[in-house]
Amino acid sequence: MTMQTIVSDPKIMMGKPVVSGTRITVELILEKLSAGETFEDLLRSHPRLTRDGIQAALNFARDALRADVIYPIVESA
Repeated sequence: MTMQTIVSDPKIMMGKPVVSGTRITVELILEKLSAGETFEDLLRSHPRLTRDGIQAALNFARDALRADVIYPIVESA
């Protein structure tokens, strides 16, 4: 099985990172997982998505957050 990767192309989903060979964004995968959906739920909802694709999205997000960037957190009153 070939490991899917994350790609970004300005012509696809306005350049948002997507799972290669799909129009499924990393953002969508993270939103659905954080809302409580499982890998199996995602795979049923998106037939072109694979477990490798979901894992690639998680790896991409992890690596993006490792960058030397400060993310200020504003507490609401």
